[in-house]
Amino acid sequence: MSTLLDVRNLGVSFSTQSGAVDAVRDLSFKISAGSTVAIVGESGSGKSVTAQAIMGLLPRVAEITAGDILFADPVESGNLINIAALHPESSEMQQIRGGRISIIFQEPMTSLSPLHTIGDQISETLLLHQDTSKKDAKSLSIDMLKRVGFPDPVRSFDSYPFELSGGLRQRAMISMALVCRPALLIADEPSTALDVTIQAQILKLIKDLQQELGMAVLMITHDLGVVANMADEVVVIYHGRVMESGSTRDIFANPEHPYLKALLKAIPHFNMKEGERLVPLREIKHQAGELLRSSDPARQTGDDGPILSVRNISKSYLNRSQKSLFKSFGTLRPLRVVNDVSFEIKRGECLGLVGESGCGKTTLSKIIMRSVDPDDGEIVFNDCGKDTDLLSLGDQAMIPLRQKIQYIFQDPFGSLNPRMTVHDLLSEPLVIHGIGDAKYRRNFVQELMNLVGLNPRWLNRYPHSFSGGQRQRVGIARSLALKPQLVICDEPVSALDVSVQAQILNLLKDLQKELGLTYLFISHNLAVVDYMADRIAVMCAGQLVEVARREDLFSNPLHPYTRALVSAIPYADPDHPLDFDALMEGQASVPAHWPDPFAPRGDTPTPLLDTGSGHLIRAYDLPSGAEVTA
Repeated sequence: MSTLLDVRNLGVSFSTQSGAVDAVRDLSFKISAGSTVAIVGESGSGKSVTAQAIMGLLPRVAEITAGDILFADPVESGNLINIAALHPESSEMQQIRGGRISIIFQEPMTSLSPLHTIGDQISETLLLHQDTSKKDAKSLSIDMLKRVGFPDPVRSFDSYPFELSGGLRQRAMISMALVCRPALLIADEPSTALDVTIQAQILKLIKDLQQELGMAVLMITHDLGVVANMADEVVVIYHGRVMESGSTRDIFANPEHPYLKALLKAIPHFNMKEGERLVPLREIKHQAGELLRSSDPARQTGDDGPILSVRNISKSYLNRSQKSLFKSFGTLRPLRVVNDVSFEIKRGECLGLVGESGCGKTTLSKIIMRSVDPDDGEIVFNDCGKDTDLLSLGDQAMIPLRQKIQYIFQDPFGSLNPRMTVHDLLSEPLVIHGIGDAKYRRNFVQELMNLVGLNPRWLNRYPHSFSGGQRQRVGIARSLALKPQLVICDEPVSALDVSVQAQILNLLKDLQKELGLTYLFISHNLAVVDYMADRIAVMCAGQLVEVARREDLFSNPLHPYTRALVSAIPYADPDHPLDFDALMEGQASVPAHWPDPFAPRGDTPTPLLDTGSGHLIRAYDLPSGAEVTA
């Protein structure tokens, strides 16, 4: 195959107050027409900067200091164009950008204009790069929306980004990138922010469109599972330099560089042995002090019963379209986001709660925290051996119990006040609950920093001066400031690199053992939950569809939705490709598309049956291969 893009000895430098910073150094690779090349590395390794250089989108403080980016323009009969020598705002670069080379960004919501419809934004690309009328541009845009799998492309043409789900917004971005049929598509972390099932659909879509349009793809990611399923060749970079490169099969079969070997060891996988730990690139050294180790009587009750019992919790919301300033339309039924959910968490265990976005996981966690009130049900917390119904307590009565149930948020930056130092963030819970004097709080905050492997000398820093993984550690330290018994972890590693993810997961496991914590671990990544959880509850469309011990769920998943989740996880192994057929064409999360005996039957509630050993499945009858044991 002919070479489409040839990056030779590329160097990119950023001007900062403390001097020049080399983000990319002596980087070289080639992309053949119609092939897929993946650039792999951690955050800060120079992956996105390389993509920005190719697109002519570098920020003003950055400049290309060395090398060439040679593009064989197919419109000009393969005429070589040195993109590195073009001015970013020149007409020639503007014709290449979006017309011959397109890019899909990581976060579609910040990349799409909230003020313009999806159709206008896609049509604009055509009007800029091709000699076409508005009528033809609309027709071509609707056709591209249909190609990327929009259920109603004509209606979606006039929709705004906020009206679409995360998966559809990403599909809209793909439509905009491909509507001019570029020769090269740069996919910059295209599925990192998506659920595992939506991610698999997007990856399949990119593969199908690549074959249909005959384009090359430059995939930028830190997920080696995605690389194994998508790429023909792999370029591994660290601190802007190439560490290793080669064909995908060679890279995974015979990794040679220590950095690549370390990345592979940091990925959670399903065949890990009992007691085996992830191996992060940089291990966190942490230490629990005396103030943290001193426990209250609640952890010494000797009670083997559940610490939390959730019983028949339901929650409904009215759609925005059902409300009006002057009247409410009562004829439409409310949307039930949590539907008759019941489960228990034993003291000291980790219960994993998995499911895709919109299934009700986070709403359920907010109900447990009493930040959202349910329509029905009970939440019983075992406090010092005494069962307390949290939903029966008023706001003042809940304050003492809020010390014993804490929360770790998904986004460490959004959950930390940017105007407060780390010292103030960690001491604030102690101040609010009147715990200790100033000296005690100062010593306790230092212990919290040591507990999560951060230097106590950094207490006067602000959140923006920390990396994503360090910010998440600050969030974990804050959640442990009140010495809770139960910690709700809501997607605590979904926004982190695989190497930083391994750090945080190991830290959470160590803290659970050292401090006697109980976890409700919420995630859409079954591989992560498999590493953390003792039991797993699978949630879909507001209901628990399967609950089982970790080893039972993965060795024998019974529900079609659970099987779809398992099949959607990309393995870091080219010999274990994604099973796209198991995703049921994106309908795996729609109960009406489930086969018997799982599909709903009118208004009759689907029971949760016990197949034995606590393996529960929501079905009218037990499926083949499952038998009830007494």
